[in-house]
Amino acid sequence: MTEKSEFSTLLAGVGGQGLMLLSSVIGEACAMSGQRIITGEQHGLSQRSGSISVHLRIGPDVISPLIPIGSANAIISLEALETLRYIEYLQDDGIILMNSRIMHPITETSQVAKDKELSYFGLEEIEKRLSEVTENVLALDALALARQAGNPLTENIVLLGAVCAFEAFPIPMDKVRSAISQIVPEKAREANLTAFELGLKASHARFCDKFPCKNLE
Repeated sequence: MTEKSEFSTLLAGVGGQGLMLLSSVIGEACAMSGQRIITGEQHGLSQRSGSISVHLRIGPDVISPLIPIGSANAIISLEALETLRYIEYLQDDGIILMNSRIMHPITETSQVAKDKELSYFGLEEIEKRLSEVTENVLALDALALARQAGNPLTENIVLLGAVCAFEAFPIPMDKVRSAISQIVPEKAREANLTAFELGLKASHARFCDKFPCKNLE
């Protein structure tokens, strides 16, 4: 990832996966660390598991809330298929941090049901197509780690922990922890903080041989 005064992240997923909470936590963490952030949200049919994307742009000189095509430092995708939808936003040396979970859309399900020779689009095919664009594809089973944290709804925070491990990600880990504690309801706070730590450790275990990482705090 190129180091520069601006850091742009595109969040992708479907309705119900907690992208708005994820955006709020990152925004609050930026405020706590004195960093300027501008966001742009596209909800789509989010109430029906439709596509959602959030543009996050961090930096003192950022004006537009939308990331230009080919300019995102990172794509954080909570659903693997949605990664393909937004791949054009990634810059040449950017990274994709992708949940390995696939939530097949109704249109695909109906086609497979009608034609028995068809099969569902799998993770291997998704990774193959993404590899034609970038070598920096990092897949993580966020759902398994979320369940380990005690709440399967914390996939979003698992991936936040994972991206916080990278040196290039400009938000301090302690500020993210504080933002989680402040924004997440008390009954879910412990599970979310655990999910963050599990994502952070998973990233260190799997990805830090490829990208410079911060020291674990």
